[in-house]
Amino acid sequence: MTNLYKYGMYSLLGLFSFGLMTACTDLEEELFDQVTTDNFFQTDEEIIAALGAAYTSSYGFMGDTYALQEVTSDEVVVPTRGNDWDDGGNWRRLHTHTYVAGDPFVNGAWNFAFGAIATTNRLIAQFDELGVTQDFPEFSGELRALRAFYYYILMDLFGNVPISTDFRDTALPSQSSRAEVFQFIEDELNDVVDGLSKDNSLETYGRMNFWAAKALQAKLYLNAEVYTGTPRWSDAADAAGEIIDSGLFNLEGNFFANFATDNLNSSETIFAIPYDQVFATGNNLVARTLHYGSQATYNLTFQPWNGYCSLEEFYNSFEDDDVRKGSFIVGDQFAADGSRILDSGAEAADPNGPPLTFTPEINELTPNALRQAGARIGKYEFAQGATQDLSNDVPLFRYADIMLTRAEALWRMDNGDADALELVNMIRSRAKVDDFDALTAENLLAERGREVAFEAYRRQDLIRFGVYNDAWAFHDADPSDHVNIFPIPAPVLDANGNLAQNPGY
Repeated sequence: MTNLYKYGMYSLLGLFSFGLMTACTDLEEELFDQVTTDNFFQTDEEIIAALGAAYTSSYGFMGDTYALQEVTSDEVVVPTRGNDWDDGGNWRRLHTHTYVAGDPFVNGAWNFAFGAIATTNRLIAQFDELGVTQDFPEFSGELRALRAFYYYILMDLFGNVPISTDFRDTALPSQSSRAEVFQFIEDELNDVVDGLSKDNSLETYGRMNFWAAKALQAKLYLNAEVYTGTPRWSDAADAAGEIIDSGLFNLEGNFFANFATDNLNSSETIFAIPYDQVFATGNNLVARTLHYGSQATYNLTFQPWNGYCSLEEFYNSFEDDDVRKGSFIVGDQFAADGSRILDSGAEAADPNGPPLTFTPEINELTPNALRQAGARIGKYEFAQGATQDLSNDVPLFRYADIMLTRAEALWRMDNGDADALELVNMIRSRAKVDDFDALTAENLLAERGREVAFEAYRRQDLIRFGVYNDAWAFHDADPSDHVNIFPIPAPVLDANGNLAQNPGY
Protein backbone atom coordinates (compact mmCIF):
# COMPACT_ATOMS: atom_id res chain seq x y z
CA MET A 1 0.00 0.00 0.00
CA THR A 2 1.33 3.43 -0.87
CA ASN A 3 2.11 5.54 2.18
CA LEU A 4 -0.54 8.14 2.96
CA TYR A 5 2.16 10.79 3.17
CA LYS A 6 2.85 10.28 -0.51
CA TYR A 7 -0.80 10.78 -1.35
CA GLY A 8 -0.80 14.01 0.60
CA MET A 9 2.35 15.18 -1.11
CA TYR A 10 1.01 14.39 -4.59
CA SER A 11 -2.17 16.31 -3.77
CA LEU A 12 -0.18 19.38 -2.78
CA LEU A 13 2.01 19.16 -5.86
CA GLY A 14 -0.91 18.69 -8.19
CA LEU A 15 -2.90 21.50 -6.60
CA PHE A 16 -0.19 24.07 -6.97
CA SER A 17 0.95 22.81 -10.36
CA PHE A 18 -2.60 23.42 -11.60
CA GLY A 19 -2.53 26.85 -10.06
CA LEU A 20 0.72 27.71 -11.77
CA MET A 21 -0.53 26.51 -15.13
CA THR A 22 -3.59 28.72 -14.93
CA ALA A 23 -1.56 31.60 -13.54
CA CYS A 24 0.91 31.49 -16.42
CA THR A 25 -1.68 31.26 -19.19
CA ASP A 26 -3.25 34.34 -20.71
CA LEU A 27 -6.81 33.82 -19.46
CA GLU A 28 -9.41 36.44 -18.61
CA GLU A 29 -8.57 36.29 -14.92
CA GLU A 30 -5.14 37.50 -13.81
CA LEU A 31 -4.66 34.65 -11.36
CA PHE A 32 -0.93 35.28 -11.04
CA ASP A 33 -1.61 38.71 -9.56
CA GLN A 34 -3.88 37.13 -6.97
CA VAL A 35 -1.14 34.88 -5.57
CA THR A 36 0.78 37.02 -3.09
CA THR A 37 2.50 36.61 0.24
CA ASP A 38 -0.58 38.27 1.73
CA ASN A 39 -2.99 35.56 0.64
CA PHE A 40 -0.96 32.42 0.01
CA PHE A 41 2.69 32.18 1.06
CA GLN A 42 2.01 32.30 4.76
CA THR A 43 3.14 28.86 5.91
CA ASP A 44 5.81 26.29 5.12
CA GLU A 45 3.11 23.98 3.79
CA GLU A 46 1.96 26.55 1.23
CA ILE A 47 5.51 27.16 0.04
CA ILE A 48 6.24 23.43 -0.15
CA ALA A 49 3.14 23.11 -2.33
CA ALA A 50 4.63 25.77 -4.59
CA LEU A 51 7.87 23.83 -4.87
CA GLY A 52 5.93 20.89 -6.25
CA ALA A 53 6.17 21.74 -9.94
CA ALA A 54 9.97 21.64 -9.81
CA TYR A 55 9.89 18.11 -8.40
CA THR A 56 7.18 16.71 -10.65
CA SER A 57 9.57 17.43 -13.52
CA SER A 58 11.75 14.60 -12.23
CA TYR A 59 9.17 11.93 -13.06
CA GLY A 60 10.56 11.65 -16.60
CA PHE A 61 13.97 10.50 -15.35
CA MET A 62 13.29 6.79 -15.93
CA GLY A 63 12.73 7.38 -19.64
CA ASP A 64 15.37 8.69 -22.04
CA THR A 65 17.83 9.85 -19.36
CA TYR A 66 17.87 6.40 -17.78
CA ALA A 67 18.34 4.81 -21.21
CA LEU A 68 21.39 6.97 -21.97
CA GLN A 69 23.03 5.97 -18.70
CA GLU A 70 22.26 2.25 -18.81
CA VAL A 71 21.79 0.98 -22.37
CA THR A 72 25.17 2.50 -23.32
CA SER A 73 26.88 0.37 -20.66
CA ASP A 74 27.88 -3.25 -20.06
CA GLU A 75 24.84 -3.68 -17.77
CA VAL A 76 21.87 -3.30 -20.10
CA VAL A 77 21.10 -4.06 -23.72
CA VAL A 78 17.91 -3.94 -25.78
CA PRO A 79 18.18 -6.66 -28.44
CA THR A 80 16.17 -6.57 -31.64
CA ARG A 81 13.73 -9.46 -31.33
CA GLY A 82 12.36 -9.89 -34.84
CA ASN A 83 9.95 -7.01 -35.37
CA ASP A 84 10.28 -5.77 -31.79
CA TRP A 85 12.62 -3.09 -30.47
CA ASP A 86 14.47 -2.19 -33.64
CA ASP A 87 12.94 1.32 -33.77
CA GLY A 88 15.15 2.41 -36.63
CA GLY A 89 18.28 1.16 -34.90
CA ASN A 90 17.98 3.66 -32.03
CA TRP A 91 18.51 1.12 -29.24
CA ARG A 92 21.32 -0.60 -31.12
CA ARG A 93 23.15 2.71 -31.61
CA LEU A 94 23.02 3.38 -27.89
CA HIS A 95 24.72 0.12 -27.01
CA THR A 96 27.28 0.26 -29.82
CA HIS A 97 28.12 3.92 -29.11
CA THR A 98 27.17 5.01 -32.61
CA TYR A 99 24.49 7.45 -31.48
CA VAL A 100 23.87 10.56 -33.54
CA ALA A 101 22.40 14.01 -33.01
CA GLY A 102 19.07 12.97 -34.48
CA ASP A 103 18.44 10.09 -32.10
CA PRO A 104 15.23 10.56 -30.07
CA PHE A 105 16.76 9.47 -26.74
CA VAL A 106 19.40 12.19 -27.01
CA ASN A 107 16.77 14.83 -27.68
CA GLY A 108 14.48 13.44 -24.98
CA ALA A 109 17.13 13.54 -22.26
CA TRP A 110 18.07 17.11 -23.19
CA ASN A 111 14.44 18.23 -23.11
CA PHE A 112 13.83 16.44 -19.81
CA ALA A 113 16.60 18.31 -18.01
CA PHE A 114 16.08 21.71 -19.62
CA GLY A 115 12.33 21.46 -19.15
CA ALA A 116 12.92 20.88 -15.44
CA ILE A 117 15.36 23.81 -15.33
CA ALA A 118 12.85 26.10 -17.03
CA THR A 119 10.23 25.17 -14.44
CA THR A 120 12.68 25.74 -11.61
CA ASN A 121 13.76 29.10 -13.05
CA ARG A 122 10.11 30.12 -13.29
CA LEU A 123 9.49 29.26 -9.65
CA ILE A 124 12.60 31.12 -8.52
CA ALA A 125 11.43 34.18 -10.45
CA GLN A 126 7.96 33.96 -8.93
CA PHE A 127 9.41 33.53 -5.45
CA ASP A 128 11.55 36.63 -6.00
CA GLU A 129 8.64 38.67 -7.32
CA LEU A 130 6.33 37.67 -4.50
CA GLY A 131 8.88 38.23 -1.75
CA VAL A 132 9.21 34.58 -0.80
CA THR A 133 12.98 34.60 -1.38
CA GLN A 134 13.42 37.39 1.14
CA ASP A 135 11.10 35.96 3.77
CA PHE A 136 11.88 32.26 3.28
CA PRO A 137 15.40 32.06 1.75
CA GLU A 138 15.74 28.35 2.54
CA PHE A 139 13.08 27.48 -0.04
CA SER A 140 14.73 29.47 -2.81
CA GLY A 141 17.98 27.75 -1.85
CA GLU A 142 16.24 24.42 -2.22
CA LEU A 143 15.16 25.34 -5.74
CA ARG A 144 18.68 26.43 -6.65
CA ALA A 145 20.10 23.14 -5.35
CA LEU A 146 17.51 21.21 -7.34
CA ARG A 147 18.38 23.22 -10.44
CA ALA A 148 22.03 22.34 -9.82
CA PHE A 149 21.02 18.67 -9.84
CA TYR A 150 19.36 19.03 -13.23
CA TYR A 151 22.47 20.81 -14.54
CA TYR A 152 24.59 17.98 -13.16
CA ILE A 153 22.62 15.57 -15.35
CA LEU A 154 23.11 17.79 -18.40
CA MET A 155 26.81 18.30 -17.77
CA ASP A 156 27.34 14.58 -17.28
CA LEU A 157 25.53 13.65 -20.48
CA PHE A 158 26.30 16.53 -22.85
CA GLY A 159 29.29 18.39 -21.43
CA ASN A 160 28.98 21.79 -23.05
CA VAL A 161 25.53 23.22 -22.39
CA PRO A 162 23.97 26.66 -21.96
CA ILE A 163 23.51 28.04 -18.44
CA SER A 164 20.16 29.75 -18.08
CA THR A 165 19.03 31.16 -14.73
CA ASP A 166 16.75 34.06 -15.64
CA PHE A 167 13.21 33.02 -16.53
CA ARG A 168 12.49 36.50 -17.89
CA ASP A 169 15.39 36.42 -20.38
CA THR A 170 14.03 35.15 -23.70
CA ALA A 171 17.26 35.59 -25.67
CA LEU A 172 18.79 32.42 -27.11
CA PRO A 173 21.45 31.31 -24.63
CA SER A 174 25.10 30.81 -25.47
CA GLN A 175 27.01 27.65 -24.74
CA SER A 176 29.19 27.15 -21.68
CA SER A 177 32.07 24.73 -21.45
CA ARG A 178 31.79 21.64 -19.30
CA ALA A 179 34.25 23.14 -16.81
CA GLU A 180 32.14 26.31 -16.62
CA VAL A 181 28.98 24.30 -15.96
CA PHE A 182 30.85 22.37 -13.27
CA GLN A 183 31.87 25.64 -11.65
CA PHE A 184 28.30 26.94 -11.79
CA ILE A 185 26.99 23.81 -10.07
CA GLU A 186 29.71 23.94 -7.43
CA ASP A 187 29.13 27.63 -6.73
CA GLU A 188 25.37 27.20 -6.48
CA LEU A 189 25.68 24.33 -4.03
CA ASN A 190 28.30 26.08 -1.92
CA ASP A 191 26.10 29.17 -1.76
CA VAL A 192 22.93 27.42 -0.57
CA VAL A 193 23.86 24.15 1.11
CA ASP A 194 24.28 25.45 4.65
CA GLY A 195 20.85 27.06 4.52
CA LEU A 196 19.08 23.82 3.56
CA SER A 197 17.18 21.73 6.05
CA LYS A 198 19.16 19.03 7.85
CA ASP A 199 15.95 17.25 8.75
CA ASN A 200 15.77 13.67 7.53
CA SER A 201 12.11 12.78 7.82
CA LEU A 202 8.93 12.45 5.80
CA GLU A 203 8.79 16.24 5.66
CA THR A 204 11.97 16.38 3.57
CA TYR A 205 11.61 13.05 1.76
CA GLY A 206 12.09 13.42 -1.99
CA ARG A 207 13.34 16.98 -1.55
CA MET A 208 16.73 18.59 -2.03
CA ASN A 209 17.68 19.01 1.62
CA PHE A 210 21.18 19.43 3.09
CA TRP A 211 22.00 15.73 2.79
CA ALA A 212 20.81 15.45 -0.81
CA ALA A 213 22.93 18.49 -1.70
CA LYS A 214 25.92 16.93 0.05
CA ALA A 215 25.39 13.73 -1.92
CA LEU A 216 25.29 15.77 -5.11
CA GLN A 217 28.54 17.46 -4.11
CA ALA A 218 30.13 14.08 -3.44
CA LYS A 219 29.18 12.77 -6.87
CA LEU A 220 30.21 16.03 -8.53
CA TYR A 221 33.67 15.87 -6.98
CA LEU A 222 34.04 12.13 -7.56
CA ASN A 223 33.78 12.79 -11.31
CA ALA A 224 35.57 16.13 -11.30
CA GLU A 225 38.59 14.85 -13.21
CA VAL A 226 36.31 13.70 -16.03
CA TYR A 227 34.42 16.98 -16.05
CA THR A 228 37.28 19.46 -15.62
CA GLY A 229 40.58 17.60 -15.92
CA THR A 230 41.36 18.24 -12.24
CA PRO A 231 40.71 15.53 -9.62
CA ARG A 232 38.86 16.49 -6.42
CA TRP A 233 39.15 13.24 -4.46
CA SER A 234 39.56 14.89 -1.07
CA ASP A 235 36.45 17.02 -1.59
CA ALA A 236 34.47 13.94 -2.65
CA ALA A 237 35.61 12.04 0.44
CA ASP A 238 34.75 14.95 2.72
CA ALA A 239 31.24 15.46 1.31
CA ALA A 240 30.48 11.75 1.53
CA GLY A 241 32.01 11.58 4.98
CA GLU A 242 29.73 14.30 6.25
CA ILE A 243 26.72 12.17 5.31
CA ILE A 244 28.20 9.05 6.86
CA ASP A 245 29.20 10.82 10.07
CA SER A 246 25.70 12.28 10.49
CA GLY A 247 24.41 8.91 11.68
CA LEU A 248 21.09 9.62 9.94
CA PHE A 249 21.46 6.88 7.33
CA ASN A 250 22.19 3.17 7.61
CA LEU A 251 22.49 0.10 5.42
CA GLU A 252 19.22 -1.78 5.24
CA GLY A 253 19.49 -5.31 6.59
CA ASN A 254 17.58 -6.48 3.53
CA PHE A 255 19.20 -5.13 0.37
CA PHE A 256 15.95 -5.34 -1.59
CA ALA A 257 14.02 -3.25 0.95
CA ASN A 258 15.52 -0.28 -0.88
CA PHE A 259 13.59 -1.21 -4.01
CA ALA A 260 10.33 -2.57 -2.65
CA THR A 261 6.96 -1.27 -3.79
CA ASP A 262 6.61 0.55 -0.47
CA ASN A 263 10.20 1.72 0.02
CA LEU A 264 9.37 5.12 1.46
CA ASN A 265 10.99 4.33 4.81
CA SER A 266 14.29 2.96 3.54
CA SER A 267 17.13 4.00 5.85
CA GLU A 268 19.42 4.30 2.82
CA THR A 269 17.47 6.78 0.75
CA ILE A 270 19.03 10.24 0.66
CA PHE A 271 17.19 11.60 -2.37
CA ALA A 272 14.52 9.76 -4.35
CA ILE A 273 11.87 10.27 -6.98
CA PRO A 274 8.56 9.37 -5.25
CA TYR A 275 6.75 7.50 -7.99
CA ASP A 276 3.16 6.31 -7.77
CA GLN A 277 1.12 4.25 -10.23
CA VAL A 278 -1.65 6.85 -10.20
CA PHE A 279 -0.34 10.19 -9.01
CA ALA A 280 3.28 10.16 -10.19
CA THR A 281 3.76 7.90 -13.19
CA GLY A 282 6.95 7.24 -15.12
CA ASN A 283 8.68 4.30 -13.46
CA ASN A 284 7.81 1.76 -16.14
CA LEU A 285 10.81 -0.55 -15.84
CA VAL A 286 8.43 -3.47 -15.34
CA ALA A 287 7.02 -2.87 -18.81
CA ARG A 288 10.38 -2.44 -20.46
CA THR A 289 12.11 -5.57 -19.16
CA LEU A 290 9.56 -8.36 -18.68
CA HIS A 291 8.46 -10.83 -21.38
CA TYR A 292 4.92 -10.67 -22.69
CA GLY A 293 4.10 -13.87 -20.83
CA SER A 294 5.34 -12.44 -17.53
CA GLN A 295 1.97 -10.77 -17.24
CA ALA A 296 0.76 -14.05 -15.75
CA THR A 297 3.56 -14.17 -13.15
CA TYR A 298 2.55 -10.90 -11.53
CA ASN A 299 -1.08 -10.64 -12.65
CA LEU A 300 -0.15 -7.40 -14.34
CA THR A 301 -2.89 -5.17 -15.72
CA PHE A 302 -1.02 -4.92 -19.05
CA GLN A 303 1.24 -7.01 -21.26
CA PRO A 304 4.96 -6.15 -20.86
CA TRP A 305 7.09 -5.15 -23.85
CA ASN A 306 10.01 -7.66 -23.71
CA GLY A 307 12.88 -5.21 -24.11
CA TYR A 308 15.53 -4.39 -21.50
CA CYS A 309 17.77 -7.21 -20.33
CA SER A 310 21.23 -7.57 -18.86
CA LEU A 311 24.35 -9.03 -20.44
CA GLU A 312 25.68 -12.48 -19.65
CA GLU A 313 29.12 -11.19 -18.58
CA PHE A 314 27.58 -8.73 -16.16
CA TYR A 315 25.28 -11.37 -14.72
CA ASN A 316 28.26 -13.68 -14.23
CA SER A 317 30.18 -10.97 -12.35
CA PHE A 318 28.00 -11.77 -9.32
CA GLU A 319 29.02 -14.69 -7.13
CA ASP A 320 26.29 -17.30 -6.82
CA ASP A 321 25.80 -16.64 -3.10
CA ASP A 322 25.73 -12.85 -3.52
CA VAL A 323 22.23 -11.84 -2.41
CA ARG A 324 22.33 -9.03 -4.97
CA LYS A 325 22.21 -11.64 -7.73
CA GLY A 326 18.50 -11.52 -7.01
CA SER A 327 18.56 -8.28 -9.03
CA PHE A 328 18.13 -10.54 -12.08
CA ILE A 329 15.22 -12.71 -13.18
CA VAL A 330 16.49 -15.91 -14.79
CA GLY A 331 15.39 -19.50 -15.30
CA ASP A 332 11.98 -21.14 -15.61
CA GLN A 333 9.04 -18.75 -15.39
CA PHE A 334 5.74 -19.57 -13.74
CA ALA A 335 2.31 -17.98 -13.53
CA ALA A 336 0.98 -16.77 -10.19
CA ASP A 337 -0.99 -20.03 -9.87
CA GLY A 338 2.20 -22.08 -10.20
CA SER A 339 1.65 -23.28 -13.76
CA ARG A 340 4.46 -23.09 -16.30
CA ILE A 341 4.19 -20.14 -18.68
CA LEU A 342 4.36 -21.03 -22.37
CA ASP A 343 5.61 -18.68 -25.08
CA SER A 344 3.60 -19.53 -28.18
CA GLY A 345 5.88 -17.32 -30.25
CA ALA A 346 9.13 -18.99 -29.20
CA GLU A 347 11.48 -19.43 -32.13
CA ALA A 348 12.28 -22.88 -33.44
CA ALA A 349 15.93 -22.13 -32.66
CA ASP A 350 15.22 -21.55 -28.98
CA PRO A 351 16.67 -24.59 -27.15
CA ASN A 352 14.11 -24.18 -24.36
CA GLY A 353 11.15 -24.27 -26.70
CA PRO A 354 7.81 -22.75 -25.71
CA PRO A 355 8.25 -23.04 -21.90
CA LEU A 356 9.26 -19.51 -20.90
CA THR A 357 12.86 -19.59 -19.68
CA PHE A 358 15.05 -16.52 -19.23
CA THR A 359 18.66 -17.36 -20.09
CA PRO A 360 21.64 -15.11 -19.29
CA GLU A 361 22.94 -15.87 -22.80
CA ILE A 362 21.81 -13.62 -25.63
CA ASN A 363 22.32 -15.21 -29.03
CA GLU A 364 22.71 -11.93 -30.95
CA LEU A 365 22.00 -8.23 -30.72
CA THR A 366 20.10 -8.03 -33.99
CA PRO A 367 18.03 -8.90 -35.96
CA ASN A 368 16.78 -12.11 -34.38
CA ALA A 369 17.59 -12.18 -30.70
CA LEU A 370 15.54 -14.94 -29.08
CA ARG A 371 12.39 -13.73 -27.34
CA GLN A 372 13.42 -15.42 -24.10
CA ALA A 373 17.10 -14.46 -24.19
CA GLY A 374 18.63 -12.26 -21.53
CA ALA A 375 18.44 -12.01 -17.75
CA ARG A 376 15.68 -9.54 -16.90
CA ILE A 377 16.01 -6.64 -14.49
CA GLY A 378 14.32 -7.66 -11.26
CA LYS A 379 15.96 -5.35 -8.74
CA TYR A 380 12.74 -3.46 -8.14
CA GLU A 381 9.81 -5.37 -6.73
CA PHE A 382 7.04 -6.01 -9.23
CA ALA A 383 3.86 -6.03 -7.16
CA GLN A 384 1.02 -8.41 -7.91
CA GLY A 385 -1.58 -6.58 -9.98
CA ALA A 386 0.82 -3.77 -10.90
CA THR A 387 0.18 -1.41 -13.78
CA GLN A 388 2.92 -0.46 -16.22
CA ASP A 389 3.74 2.43 -13.84
CA LEU A 390 5.24 1.19 -10.59
CA SER A 391 4.78 2.81 -7.18
CA ASN A 392 8.38 1.99 -6.18
CA ASP A 393 10.32 5.16 -5.42
CA VAL A 394 13.62 5.40 -7.29
CA PRO A 395 16.61 6.40 -5.15
CA LEU A 396 18.87 8.81 -6.99
CA PHE A 397 21.28 9.10 -4.06
CA ARG A 398 21.54 6.09 -1.78
CA TYR A 399 23.64 5.59 1.34
CA ALA A 400 25.46 2.51 0.03
CA ASP A 401 26.50 4.48 -3.04
CA ILE A 402 27.79 7.28 -0.82
CA MET A 403 29.81 4.73 1.18
CA LEU A 404 31.34 3.47 -2.06
CA THR A 405 31.92 7.06 -3.19
CA ARG A 406 33.95 7.84 -0.07
CA ALA A 407 35.77 4.52 -0.34
CA GLU A 408 36.77 5.18 -3.93
CA ALA A 409 37.88 8.75 -3.20
CA LEU A 410 40.03 7.56 -0.28
CA TRP A 411 41.44 4.73 -2.41
CA ARG A 412 42.30 7.13 -5.23
CA MET A 413 44.42 9.13 -2.79
CA ASP A 414 45.94 6.05 -1.11
CA ASN A 415 45.49 2.59 -2.64
CA GLY A 416 46.09 1.03 0.77
CA ASP A 417 43.64 3.15 2.74
CA ALA A 418 42.15 0.98 5.49
CA ASP A 419 38.95 3.02 5.83
CA ALA A 420 38.24 2.59 2.12
CA LEU A 421 38.60 -1.18 2.39
CA GLU A 422 36.39 -1.29 5.48
CA LEU A 423 33.60 0.64 3.78
CA VAL A 424 33.60 -1.66 0.76
CA ASN A 425 33.65 -4.75 2.95
CA MET A 426 30.65 -3.46 4.91
CA ILE A 427 28.79 -3.43 1.60
CA ARG A 428 29.99 -6.94 0.77
CA SER A 429 29.07 -8.22 4.22
CA ARG A 430 25.48 -7.15 3.69
CA ALA A 431 25.58 -9.03 0.37
CA LYS A 432 26.78 -12.21 2.18
CA VAL A 433 30.05 -12.46 0.27
CA ASP A 434 33.62 -12.62 1.53
CA ASP A 435 35.65 -9.52 2.31
CA PHE A 436 38.23 -8.17 -0.10
CA ASP A 437 41.82 -8.36 1.08
CA ALA A 438 42.69 -5.19 -0.85
CA LEU A 439 41.09 -2.80 -3.29
CA THR A 440 42.03 -2.56 -6.94
CA ALA A 441 40.54 -0.58 -9.79
CA GLU A 442 39.07 -3.79 -11.17
CA ASN A 443 37.36 -5.06 -8.02
CA LEU A 444 36.20 -1.59 -6.97
CA LEU A 445 34.47 -0.98 -10.30
CA ALA A 446 33.01 -4.48 -10.22
CA GLU A 447 31.69 -3.94 -6.70
CA ARG A 448 30.07 -0.67 -7.72
CA GLY A 449 28.43 -2.58 -10.56
CA ARG A 450 27.04 -5.21 -8.22
CA GLU A 451 25.78 -2.75 -5.63
CA VAL A 452 24.28 0.01 -7.78
CA ALA A 453 23.33 -2.05 -10.82
CA PHE A 454 20.49 -0.55 -12.86
CA GLU A 455 20.53 2.68 -10.78
CA ALA A 456 21.68 4.87 -13.71
CA TYR A 457 25.35 5.17 -12.74
CA ARG A 458 27.07 2.52 -14.84
CA ARG A 459 27.97 4.72 -17.82
CA GLN A 460 29.40 7.34 -15.48
CA ASP A 461 31.41 4.74 -13.56
CA LEU A 462 32.81 3.14 -16.71
CA ILE A 463 33.99 6.54 -17.96
CA ARG A 464 35.59 7.45 -14.63
CA PHE A 465 37.48 4.14 -14.52
CA GLY A 466 38.61 4.58 -18.13
CA VAL A 467 36.89 1.52 -19.61
CA TYR A 468 33.80 2.97 -21.29
CA ASN A 469 35.54 2.74 -24.65
CA ASP A 470 36.65 -0.88 -24.19
CA ALA A 471 35.02 -3.81 -25.98
CA TRP A 472 32.29 -5.90 -24.35
CA ALA A 473 29.39 -8.01 -25.56
CA PHE A 474 27.84 -6.50 -28.70
CA HIS A 475 30.09 -3.44 -28.34
CA ASP A 476 33.40 -3.12 -30.18
CA ALA A 477 36.10 -0.88 -28.75
CA ASP A 478 35.35 2.74 -29.60
CA PRO A 479 37.65 4.32 -32.18
CA SER A 480 37.36 7.64 -30.33
CA ASP A 481 36.41 8.80 -26.84
CA HIS A 482 34.24 11.61 -28.23
CA VAL A 483 31.31 9.27 -27.48
CA ASN A 484 31.90 9.80 -23.75
CA ILE A 485 29.52 12.73 -24.09
CA PHE A 486 26.45 12.75 -26.29
CA PRO A 487 25.84 15.00 -29.29
CA ILE A 488 23.84 18.15 -28.86
CA PRO A 489 20.42 17.20 -30.29
CA ALA A 490 19.86 18.24 -33.88
CA PRO A 491 16.56 20.07 -33.16
CA VAL A 492 18.32 22.11 -30.47
CA LEU A 493 21.09 23.16 -32.85
CA ASP A 494 18.53 24.05 -35.50
CA ALA A 495 16.66 26.26 -33.02
CA ASN A 496 19.66 28.03 -31.50
CA GLY A 497 22.49 29.22 -33.71
CA ASN A 498 24.55 30.16 -30.64
CA LEU A 499 25.31 26.51 -29.96
CA ALA A 500 28.04 24.38 -31.52
CA GLN A 501 27.99 20.61 -31.85
CA ASN A 502 30.19 18.58 -29.52
CA PRO A 503 33.46 17.37 -31.10
CA GLY A 504 33.31 14.23 -33.19
CA TYR A 505 29.65 14.48 -34.22
